[in-house]
Amino acid sequence: MSHVRIVLNIYNYLKMRNLSLIIVAIFSIFLISSCAKTKKDKNENTITSGYIKIAVDQTMQKVIQNEIDVFEGLYPAKIEPIFTTETEAIELLKKDSVRLIVTARKLTEGEMNYFLDKKFQPKNVRIAIDGIALIIHPQNPDSIISADNVKKILTGEYTQWKEIFPGSKLGKIQVVFDNAKSSTVRYAIDSICRDKPISQNLSALELNEEVVDYVSKSPGALGFIGVNLISDDADTTAIDFTKKIQVMRVSREELADRYNSVQPYQYYIYTHEYPFVRDIYFIVNDPRGELPKGFSRFVSSDKGQRIIKRSGLLPSTMPISTVHITD
Repeated sequence: MSHVRIVLNIYNYLKMRNLSLIIVAIFSIFLISSCAKTKKDKNENTITSGYIKIAVDQTMQKVIQNEIDVFEGLYPAKIEPIFTTETEAIELLKKDSVRLIVTARKLTEGEMNYFLDKKFQPKNVRIAIDGIALIIHPQNPDSIISADNVKKILTGEYTQWKEIFPGSKLGKIQVVFDNAKSSTVRYAIDSICRDKPISQNLSALELNEEVVDYVSKSPGALGFIGVNLISDDADTTAIDFTKKIQVMRVSREELADRYNSVQPYQYYIYTHEYPFVRDIYFIVNDPRGELPKGFSRFVSSDKGQRIIKRSGLLPSTMPISTVHITD
């Protein structure tokens, strides 16, 4: 009798063990298939679905995030932005870590040849026209400046506020940029200083928001930021920023006054009265014509351009009403 019980116990143990193994096997199969499906979903992009990472010049963070939010609300797509410097964004594109970047310039001839050598043909798509805003402390009484004097500040010819405004008691001009590798610094070198080297006595932080914070606490500071950060009247953060600083009026004339100087409003960017403007590009390296191309088309479309217009930037393809603005 004892032998029979031993046999039954062994049978029941094996039966339970097999059942456990079956359950584990089923669970494992489900887990593997789920992971495979997720990987498959991420890899199989279409024009309006799937998953991608993109690299974005951080000076364009707000408007591009708005574009992403609307696009994801319309389509079954997930776009993960990497907000970084212009230099790093281009490096990520060259490494094939991303297939779409947002920058304030086209690819150079050398950069384009790099891709052509690898049998790629990236496209430069202009999506907007941006401005570089000059910001100062709210208590600085001198808020009008000529483009020529801005150049003299950046090249180090002028280092004191009184050299521009004889009655100023603010002392040294503390020039602040967002990042040493940013598109704003490159713009200052290429488009403002041009034939002269930029001064080595300028400061760089990390983010545009840090520039705003620094200027708001430093009466002698002069900050350079992308106008995208402060131009959206519907954005509470932008409204808060404008309360903390002043935006300078800049003139193309040698002698600046309140009649020939303007702030980087959308209208003055459109009429070219504001001197410090730049084009914003999507650079797309998407040989299969999938989600990167689809998102690029969306931002270039009427809906995407309206988002840019609402942000305070100048859309690339949408006409602007030339309504006269009075201060």
